[in-house]
Amino acid sequence: MTMATAPDTYIVFELAGTSYAVPSDAVQQVQMVEKITAVPNAIAVVEGVVYTRGRVIPAINLRLRFGFEKVPFDIRARLVVVNVGGRVLGLLVDTAREFVRIPASSIQPPPEGITGLSGKYLEGIASIKDRLVLMLNLAAVIDVGDMESVIAEIQ
Repeated sequence: MTMATAPDTYIVFELAGTSYAVPSDAVQQVQMVEKITAVPNAIAVVEGVVYTRGRVIPAINLRLRFGFEKVPFDIRARLVVVNVGGRVLGLLVDTAREFVRIPASSIQPPPEGITGLSGKYLEGIASIKDRLVLMLNLAAVIDVGDMESVIAEIQ
């Protein structure tokens, strides 16, 4: 997605003290974290599966995916259910409660110094009300070989 074709409405969530945004058109729902069923031999980032709206979907712990410390889920934790390339899955985040309009003009490309996985995950960085929001590339976040095969087995 280029910045010129970027949507302008986003769901903003917090993870390890940082704000992230995903396009609202990729988000099916945001819900409280309830029962997560562990899946044997799943890779660490797959917390398990959840049953939502009549279907079983994998739940990806974004803290682990991004290399942060795993913490217990609390009352503010949310499951952000997204549809990426026809695949539905849940992203476990610390909190999510904002629906915001971010004009493409306020989104800048990631700095050149950000490389590796960190750079691959980012579409850009926006400044909203005196804070920086990292714009996620959802396809890159869920696109790793071993994770893809595990998710494919679950669905």
